[in-house]
Amino acid sequence: MRRPVTRNLTVLAVSAAVVSVGAAAPPAAQSRPAVPKTPVAVGYGGAVASVDPDASAAGIEVLRKGGNAVDAAVATAAALGVTEPYSAGIGGGGYFVHYDAKSRTVHTIDGRETAPLSADEKLFTENGKPITFADAVSSGLAVGTPGTPATWQRALDAWGSRKLSSVLEPAVRLARDGFTVDETFRSQTAANEQRFRYFPDTAELFLPGGELPVVGSTFKNPDLARTYKELAREGVDALYHGELGEDIVETVGEPPVDPESGWKARPGDLTAEDLAAYEAEFQAPTRTSYRGLNVYSIAPSSSGGTTVGEALNILERTDLSRASKARYLHRFIEASRIAFADRGRWVGDPSFEDVPTKELLSQRFADSRECLIKDDAVLTSPLAPGDPRDPARCADGGTAAPTTYEGESTTHLTVADKWGNVVAYTLTIEQTGGSGITVPGRGFLLNNELTDFSFAPANPAVHDPNLPGPGKRPRSSIAPTIVLDQHHKPVVAVGSPGGATIITTVLQTLTGVLDRGLPLVDAIAAPRASQRNAAQTELEPGVYDSGLREELEAIGHSFKRNPEIGAATGVQRLPNGAWLAAAEKERRGGGSAMVVRPVR
Repeated sequence: MRRPVTRNLTVLAVSAAVVSVGAAAPPAAQSRPAVPKTPVAVGYGGAVASVDPDASAAGIEVLRKGGNAVDAAVATAAALGVTEPYSAGIGGGGYFVHYDAKSRTVHTIDGRETAPLSADEKLFTENGKPITFADAVSSGLAVGTPGTPATWQRALDAWGSRKLSSVLEPAVRLARDGFTVDETFRSQTAANEQRFRYFPDTAELFLPGGELPVVGSTFKNPDLARTYKELAREGVDALYHGELGEDIVETVGEPPVDPESGWKARPGDLTAEDLAAYEAEFQAPTRTSYRGLNVYSIAPSSSGGTTVGEALNILERTDLSRASKARYLHRFIEASRIAFADRGRWVGDPSFEDVPTKELLSQRFADSRECLIKDDAVLTSPLAPGDPRDPARCADGGTAAPTTYEGESTTHLTVADKWGNVVAYTLTIEQTGGSGITVPGRGFLLNNELTDFSFAPANPAVHDPNLPGPGKRPRSSIAPTIVLDQHHKPVVAVGSPGGATIITTVLQTLTGVLDRGLPLVDAIAAPRASQRNAAQTELEPGVYDSGLREELEAIGHSFKRNPEIGAATGVQRLPNGAWLAAAEKERRGGGSAMVVRPVR
């Protein structure tokens, strides 16, 4: 049952979430020293890269105590649920890719959220028309069955060496003792301030005293610390079969809205039966060969592995190492455009749709699509899809459909251990702030993942594999990727948040390292472009404000400015056996790369 929370709905009491942010507070109580960020680290004993230094430190702590990459990945993810609560947490889901050094094999877990068993194609329609995204996102209707706790337990059971209770310890301390608020956390709160105020429990947690959290203050989340302790004590059954799950179901069915806000949050139909039926699923990874290397990622329900893989296959025929910057970007943009056209037509939840995964990743299909690319002309979007089941050279397979909207939040972590095991793990609650709904007394936000479904077919004349269905997983763009050499040993592992821009971010980072010869940290930092079968390609300022844009516009490209695309992390195995961890230099305020024993 829902835990009661005492509050005044118009003037919120000062929350226990942020401690002593007033000017009168003594400095010692107002803040704690921030853990420094560094975008690159080299050393031995294992490595962790995430967007947050407290989270990376949690993973390193587990590695130092003898845990393996899976143990450290779960510890890092749990800590991100504290410090990155608007991007991830136990109210969401994700995709876990694991390389086992002993067997030299890659395995994956699909921990994507699922629609209620009562859902159908009309989930987001009223009177025969789709409701607006704004009406859907901050509602119980948007909330899918969380998959993150099940993913943690399944990964630990299969490949970990520590119990869940053990790897949750750093996150419990972090939630209890607090972390230092930075500008990114404050700005993300500010961007969500209006809708956070719809929900008193969310406002009390994230808007202490009715105000934005102060940069440099200490943010504590004792409710989340208690929730993590409950998971440690009772296991993930506390959510899927226990009282925590009851609280989630009650919150989704009756979102706790401030009546004076005027917001009408649609209720969802998530039930105890939905939670009990949920499974984080083992599945075979996607695999494609690129420049003699083996590229592994996540298979559908995510489109990340198939779309990155198809684009790499399209680019295989071009020597990107010798191409000019303009030709490299032109080919990258066009390959992305084509792969997104095919993704939109063919990729959905394979439990409901006939997804031709093998055919989408065939070199034969890629060659049939690559020949559409010309060096002196630009393809027009929306581009029609090809047919991977019967590829015809330079032909398409039907009518074009635009790419549907997908939120651009999420977070990614990458881990390696001293034995050579690697994890690339992307987890999410969908858009920044998720549904905006905090489970009362529990300290975490619920996802709005079901808005990743198409509310209606993107084009009524084209089959849309991403319409809602009972227990169906919405299509994702998450693409945690591990690259192995010919001996099946790790070369590099990467991933990123960013909604549909995840695919182009991972693709650009991989080609930056594998083709352009960039150090991993520089490939991550490089200005990005993102083409998703749209009329315009999005460019970060470093490309948009350069002469390169004009050169590409001269052959027909159209661009629009995007201030920030993605926030990648990665690890790389060096020839001397050391690990290099890399994260963003600037995006999201910079990331955090750490190793167990740094090279001095």
